[in-house]
Amino acid sequence: MHYVSTRATSASAARNPQLFSDILLGGLAPDGGLYLPADYPQVTGAELDAWRKLSYAELAYEILRKFATDIPDADLKALTARTYTPEVYRNARAGESAADITPLRTLEQGEGGTLVLQALSNGPTLAFKDMAMQLLGNLFEYALAKNNEELNIFGATSGDTGSAAEYAMRGKRGVRVFMLSPHKKMSAFQTAQMFSLQDPNIFNIAVEGVFDDCQDLVKAVSNDLSFKARHKIGTVNSINWARVVAQVVYYFRGYLAATTSNEQKVSFTVPSGNFGNICAGHIARMMGLPIDKLVVATNENDVLDEFFRTGVYRVRKSAETFHTSSPSMDISKASNFERFVYELVGRDPERTHALFRKVELEGGFDLSGALGSDGDEFKDVAKYGFLSGRSTHADRLATIRDVADDYGITIDTHTADGIKVAREHMTPGVTMIVLETALAAKFNETILEALGTDAERPAGFENIEALPQRFVVMPPDVARMKAYIAEHTGL
Repeated sequence: MHYVSTRATSASAARNPQLFSDILLGGLAPDGGLYLPADYPQVTGAELDAWRKLSYAELAYEILRKFATDIPDADLKALTARTYTPEVYRNARAGESAADITPLRTLEQGEGGTLVLQALSNGPTLAFKDMAMQLLGNLFEYALAKNNEELNIFGATSGDTGSAAEYAMRGKRGVRVFMLSPHKKMSAFQTAQMFSLQDPNIFNIAVEGVFDDCQDLVKAVSNDLSFKARHKIGTVNSINWARVVAQVVYYFRGYLAATTSNEQKVSFTVPSGNFGNICAGHIARMMGLPIDKLVVATNENDVLDEFFRTGVYRVRKSAETFHTSSPSMDISKASNFERFVYELVGRDPERTHALFRKVELEGGFDLSGALGSDGDEFKDVAKYGFLSGRSTHADRLATIRDVADDYGITIDTHTADGIKVAREHMTPGVTMIVLETALAAKFNETILEALGTDAERPAGFENIEALPQRFVVMPPDVARMKAYIAEHTGL
C-alpha cells in the first residue's frame, strides 16, 4: 500500500509514493498536501461476513492491515489488541457493554426509518477522538522505539482532540506534545481536562484567537521543512493519515452491528467541523462498505453545509467564526476537506493545489458550474453520497430535551446537532446511524440550560475543574511559537 499527496505534481517534493510508516509520524506532505492511498483497498462480501463475528480489536487489525502493509502482522495485531480493550473503553453507559467498545442504541424505529446512536465516548477522555488517538499513541511509541527516535507533536484543538492526544501520549517514551487551543473558547470541562495535566512531556498553549488561528499556526510550522526536520515535528490532528484510517474502523463496526446481511445499506450522520470524522466514512464507502448516505451536520459555522448545498466553499475570517455551544465544531476552514476535493476533481493534484491556493489567497472557490465559477464538479457530489444540514443553539436545546424525555439518554451538544440533521434525511428501510461526539458531561453548561440538571459524570471526573492548571497564553505569532517549541525541545 503506497500513499500519495493531494498536491503531488510533477515538480512536487512528495511525488514519490510513500509507505504507511513513512507518513505515520508526520502530518502535511512536504508540498503542503495531505496523504491518501494511491488506490483504496477493496473489501469483499466474504470478508464482511467473516468480520461480523470479530471483536473490535480483531476488526481493527483486519482493516488496518490493508493500509499498514509495512508493519509486521504480529506487531499490528498486538497493537490493536492492546488499544481496544474494555479496560481502556470503560465508561459505557448503564445497559451498555464496555466490551462492545462502540455499542449501538436504537432511538427511533418506524415507517420513516430507524435512527440509531453509535456510542464513541467510552474512552479515557469521553470523546470520539479517543477511538483513533489511543491507537496513534501506541503506533507512535512503537515506531519511535524501533528507530530509537524522538517526536515533538505539534497540534491544534477546538476541544476534544487536545485532551485525547495528551491522554494518549502522556508518559510515552520519546514523545512531547505541544497543543494549541483557542483561549477561553472551550467548555470548562474540556479546558480542565487538558490544562490539569502535569506531565512534563505535555505543553498546553492557549492562543489568543479562534481554532482556525491555531490550525494556521500548525500548518505554518509544518510547512517550514527545515524547522520541522530539525525539531522532529509531527502531528496528531486529523491531517495525520493514521488518525483518519483508525476512524474507518468504527464505520465498519457500526454497519456490521446494525445489519444482518451485506445486501442492506445504512447511512451515517456525522457532526463535523474539520471534515476528518466524516472523511473516514467516505474512505469506508470507497472501500466498498454498503453506505447509502453520508450526512454532514454542522452548527452555525456552516462552511461545509454551504458547500454541500451550493458547491461554494467559502471560509470565514476569524471575526466571522461563531463561538457556539458545540465548540468542537467552531471551525471555518476544514483542513480534511482537501482529501475529498482531490477525489471530486478526479484525483488531479495540480487542480487540487490550485483550488486550495485560491482558498489561501481569496478565501474559497466555487465548483457550482455557474457562470464565472471555478468548475462544475459539484454535480458529481451526489455519487459520493453526501448530504448536509445545519443546527443552531435553539435546535440543540430542543434535541437534548427531546432525546432525554423520549429515550432517557443525555446527549452532548454536538451529538444533538447530528440527531437534528439526521432526522431531516431519514429514508424508509435504511438505518440512519448518528456518530456520537462526546459524553454530555463535557458540555455541562448547555445541558444545565436544556434540562435544568447537571449531566452525570463518570467516576474520577467529579471535580476536574478544581484541579490546578498548567498552560501559557500566547498570541497567534508563528515566530514566537517556533521559539517556544525550540526552547522546550532543546533541539
